[in-house]
Amino acid sequence: MKYRQLGASDLRISIISLGSWLTFSGGVEKRQAFACIHKAFDLGINFIDTANVYGRGAAESVLGEALHGIDRTSYMLATKVFFAMSDTDRGLSRAQIVTQLDASLKRLGTDYIDLYQCHRFDEETPLDETMEALTAAVRQGKARYIGFSEWPLDKIDAAAKMPGVARFVSSQPQYSMLWPFPQDEIFSRCAEFGIGQIVWSPLAQGVLTGKYRPDAPPPAGSRAGHASMGAMLPNQWLQAPVLTAVQQVKFLAERETGLSLSQFALAWVLRRQEVSSAITGASRPEQVMENAAAAEREVAPELFARAEEILAPFRSPPP
Repeated sequence: MKYRQLGASDLRISIISLGSWLTFSGGVEKRQAFACIHKAFDLGINFIDTANVYGRGAAESVLGEALHGIDRTSYMLATKVFFAMSDTDRGLSRAQIVTQLDASLKRLGTDYIDLYQCHRFDEETPLDETMEALTAAVRQGKARYIGFSEWPLDKIDAAAKMPGVARFVSSQPQYSMLWPFPQDEIFSRCAEFGIGQIVWSPLAQGVLTGKYRPDAPPPAGSRAGHASMGAMLPNQWLQAPVLTAVQQVKFLAERETGLSLSQFALAWVLRRQEVSSAITGASRPEQVMENAAAAEREVAPELFARAEEILAPFRSPPP
């Protein structure tokens, strides 16, 4: 495993990290989740990403149980706040941050979070209120560092220039060969502020594993075939022309590099030094092993360029 510094923090995190969005929130059995976590640690993965809203606390609770008894200094935990935890609990107000952080700490069975992230921007709460609440959490020792996910550029700028508050050290955007848009502006602007990237969905929710074929239904047990886990998968990525192009990239990766498509796609994400880590989900330890192997591989830029050319017609810019 290789490690990179996370922005201007002193966190040195594995370039492949373990996520818990759909898997540990109910998508897989608890024993499978435990097996994936333990395999990740065996392979040198030291960074685990979750959020309070994943299963409305379920993923954090599973992690808390799985991590019980393991040296707390041997891994780093990231969780998030923003989305609704009940009909009335939502957003980034001072009260919400205090309440939700304490609840996350309890579920995770820890005294502190290494990286506490705003899951989205809250248009209904003044930015200074949010930043002051996050700063208080850092000063109290409940969060070591703070970050955000999918914030607009102007809000990133505003937070970075606000005096007397804790500084963001991480950005968590969606980023993959099918969704490359953060590299256009977000990466460079964040780098100016000492903010590193921890990217989610680097395999385009499983599409860039090549498991979905244009001439067949989704495989049994796959995300697209799962009632809850497949709900967030963009339908356009499952259309025959996209899946045909993905199969072409799969053939290219296997023939020219000896890598699986998922390893090739992860290597593409990690080619950018702004990316501190790629968050990968797994429902089986074997998937953790395959993803982790991508940390050791380098690919010639011209092969990435060919893959980008194949997928270019199917990249839809964000609205």
